[in-house]
Amino acid sequence: MSETPRVLFWRHGRTSWNVENRFQGQTDIGLDRVGHAQAERAAGLLATLGPDLVVASDLERAADTAGYLGRATGLEVEFDKGLRERHGGSWEGLTGPELARRWPVEHARMDIPDGEDVREVGDRMQAAVERALERTPAGGLLVVVSHGAALRMAISRMLGVPDEQREILGPLSNCCWSVLGRRREDWRLLEHNAASLPEPVVLSDDA
Repeated sequence: MSETPRVLFWRHGRTSWNVENRFQGQTDIGLDRVGHAQAERAAGLLATLGPDLVVASDLERAADTAGYLGRATGLEVEFDKGLRERHGGSWEGLTGPELARRWPVEHARMDIPDGEDVREVGDRMQAAVERALERTPAGGLLVVVSHGAALRMAISRMLGVPDEQREILGPLSNCCWSVLGRRREDWRLLEHNAASLPEPVVLSDDA
């Protein structure tokens, strides 16, 4: 068994604001009926991977998503406010078209005038993941349950992608996940925006 841990980044299930294309940020929106079904299904799959630690944002939509995995595995979910979504200031609750109309330049760059700076999001997400990794056993699996923008910042940081180039990573759909593993001293992306478990790799880049 490898001595290096893996980190699985799992986005919360669907909410009514996701359906309405509203900027959620740190507004505490719960899962809708579909979101609960998504989380229950995904948890059943992820439980088969044998996670060692589950850490989640304390916002309801992420906490409830993580709760399904906690019940499927018997693990107690831990909560870390550092895993919250990016604070969206006056953008929270507005739809994409409304944001594009009111702040066309800023919206195109996702530059929220009174919101949280992306570097601050990256700093706190990275710190939260590192805290959790300290408690993850050698060769274990850490599951981080959080939010779309925040998770992409965490993944970018771990891969060494500059913050301004974070958009090279495609979005995470509701209740989908990405997996990072360490190879020698560097983290690398093993899966992105997955909703099913991968088939075993017969040939690798070591062959």
